[in-house]
Amino acid sequence: MDAGKRTINDIFNGNRVLEIPFFQRAYVWGEQQWERLIDDMEIVSHIQKSYFLGSVILKQRQTQSAINVGDIRTLIDGQQRLTSLCIYFKVLCLKNEEDASFKRMFMLEDGDLALWHNHNDIDAFKRVLYLEELVSLSEKDSITNAYNFFREKLNVTKVDRKTILNNIMFIGIDLAAEEDEQQIFDTINSLGVRLTTAELLKNYFFERTEIENYEIYWRDIFESDEEAKAYWDGEVTIGRSSRTFIDLFFYSYLQIKIQEPSLKISSVEKIEFSKVGSVFESYKSIIKKFGLNKNVILKEIRDYANLFRRNFNYEIVQNELTSNCGIERINAIIFGLDTSTLISYVLYILKNVDEEEQRNELFEIIESYVMRRIIVRATTKNYNQLFTDRLISNKILSKDAFMDYINKSDERVNYLPQDDEVKTGFSSSKLINKQSAGVLYLIESKTRNRNKHATQLLGINKYSLEHLMPKKWVNKWLPPSDKDQVHERNSKLLTLGNLAIITQSLNASVRDSDWEVKRNGNSKNFGLIHYSAGIETLAPYLSREEWNEVEIETRANDLCAKALDIWKV
Repeated sequence: MDAGKRTINDIFNGNRVLEIPFFQRAYVWGEQQWERLIDDMEIVSHIQKSYFLGSVILKQRQTQSAINVGDIRTLIDGQQRLTSLCIYFKVLCLKNEEDASFKRMFMLEDGDLALWHNHNDIDAFKRVLYLEELVSLSEKDSITNAYNFFREKLNVTKVDRKTILNNIMFIGIDLAAEEDEQQIFDTINSLGVRLTTAELLKNYFFERTEIENYEIYWRDIFESDEEAKAYWDGEVTIGRSSRTFIDLFFYSYLQIKIQEPSLKISSVEKIEFSKVGSVFESYKSIIKKFGLNKNVILKEIRDYANLFRRNFNYEIVQNELTSNCGIERINAIIFGLDTSTLISYVLYILKNVDEEEQRNELFEIIESYVMRRIIVRATTKNYNQLFTDRLISNKILSKDAFMDYINKSDERVNYLPQDDEVKTGFSSSKLINKQSAGVLYLIESKTRNRNKHATQLLGINKYSLEHLMPKKWVNKWLPPSDKDQVHERNSKLLTLGNLAIITQSLNASVRDSDWEVKRNGNSKNFGLIHYSAGIETLAPYLSREEWNEVEIETRANDLCAKALDIWKV
């Protein structure tokens, strides 16, 4: 890697092609950025001092084009700025009748452009940069819009071309062919845009000459229409970070691929290939090391991607959940309870189990396994290894095989909690709010008698979690008689027996009041009865005349009985 100051003449040196990856995102600058560029160029012309205009990252191509060009570099970052500068200088030179100067700066000796654009913008970019005179163009693409904007707004009396060329500075980073551009790109936080795994893979799989393959194996899957783009570009918050569906998919497919026995990938290598931050490098490494055919990989990706889109749906957290075991309830667990580590294994099941009944039986036991472990607060630290490695590599594709594997596993960390542990969990486990709400919601969705309710069950993310006895009970609730009972009360406040899902958070004046007000509300605000209409895991208990430790334990036992009936082993 070579980094340092670069001028425009350093970047466009007359014998170098800058190639924007052909399937890169389109040019997106608009009037705000164009206006800023015009102002910046006027400032540079006036002060005649070095002016920093951002970073440009170039990477040496591994293979050169057949055309007679001494140097071809892939433009990793700087597409928007360099495209805008080319259009700006084209307009400036046409206005000053200096088009020959523009050609010396931004064209090669054979007349070809020094900046090769992507498939979205290549025609418009050539149309603008090959103009021989300043004319109005009627096309409505972003490239043409930039040209028309500069043609109208650029005042040649306020700028000097040579001064601009001499004083505009970039931080230039030149990478060798083998260096990792994603790592470099992500390190430069000031760029404000991150190269996604999908964008890197798209340009890795397809050359400029492979339009047909791109259309079959990529565009028709990931970019066929606005609905497809919206799905794959949709972001899911997982823990503290957000990831797009397309990046989740490519990670999941990779985890399935590296389990193939024929590849003989070691445990150490699997750990390396499972790192979320290096998925692109993992694809390149595996394909190169094992001599895999890219087209074979692309066909598999197409098949898996179609399955992924048909089955994984983040919107399930906003909609009523079915009581039937299957992919919908698995979706609720994955996206409603932040257990995205299940995705690879679930995708593997979808690809390899054709019989719906067998799939649903397996999904049912997965739900039981995950929910029981949540209730007893079992660790999830080994989930990545279990669901992205062991269950796939051992080809666990039925309910019986799943149970057999878990029961015979020497790893206590992956154990399946038994009924007595679940009962203890309902009585004493203090879960995080999302988990508590999830447990109550999934019980509700399974046991609810939908025929007797006028309103449907909302989505898992539509409910608020409420403490029946408030955490600030000291202010309005009759205190227990001794310190031991106070301790017992405090230990019960955060357990499932004292928690409920309701359609809206209670006002503070109701939330922290005594049991009577909390149930019925006050003159200004509704209480639990109003916001829990139809919630069968709560409604029967609102007729209790008082709410105390005994009632909390009774409800915990009732909920536990429902849970054990739902999540059987």
